[in-house]
Amino acid sequence: MLAFAPLHDAVAAAGTALSWLTELLEPLSGGMATAAAIVLFTIAVRLLISPLTVAQVRGERRRAALAPQVRDLQRRYADDPATLQREVFALYRSAGANPIAGCLPLLLQAPFLLVLYRLFTTSEGGTGLLDERLAGVSLGHHLSDGVTGAAGPLFAVLLAVLLAVAWWSARRARRASAAVGTVAGTPTDGPGAAVLGRLLPLLPFTTVLVALVLPLAAVIYLVTTSVWSAAEQAVLRRPQAVPSPADR
Repeated sequence: MLAFAPLHDAVAAAGTALSWLTELLEPLSGGMATAAAIVLFTIAVRLLISPLTVAQVRGERRRAALAPQVRDLQRRYADDPATLQREVFALYRSAGANPIAGCLPLLLQAPFLLVLYRLFTTSEGGTGLLDERLAGVSLGHHLSDGVTGAAGPLFAVLLAVLLAVAWWSARRARRASAAVGTVAGTPTDGPGAAVLGRLLPLLPFTTVLVALVLPLAAVIYLVTTSVWSAAEQAVLRRPQAVPSPADR
């Protein structure tokens, strides 16, 4: 079966970049060079999409500032959910606070994860990365391949990190929804909004579920990008200083 040409080219390019990084890091990292290269690859991806993350945070702050107006609309259109939703989105649009923009950083990472998956589960790219290991475990190893030897402890540590980050992210999502007064840009009093409000904070835990079916190399990517996201959110969403009356 013929490979999809753009994906094949992307896998080949990523394989070449990772091989180069591995050779560069080998004198310092030894047998962990390929894993370290994956970490640096992930950081490069996150730096590439960081402007979108900054825009996402600015959008959330705009939505938080609009919360009193959203609550006023909820009171005015309590008996008309369709009009309420239309008015809330119109309010966001006029203020340049697009709720959909928050999904872009996550969506843009999907192709990179797919490339890593193919790079460490097939011979595509011809870089020989299938033979690379971390602590004696193949970077193409899946949990379903067994947890004997170092595979069990290694996956346990990585999954524990993902669980910790997911728990922290879920807490932050609940606080953000409460501050903004809406869930992902939808009225909290609309049909199904209560269910949506309970489900959205659980989305970070899907990363853990995805990790259960990915090869070790892709799990390293997920752990790195999740930790990066947590650190990024802690910095970008730190409380803003409120100017005193004398400064106004």
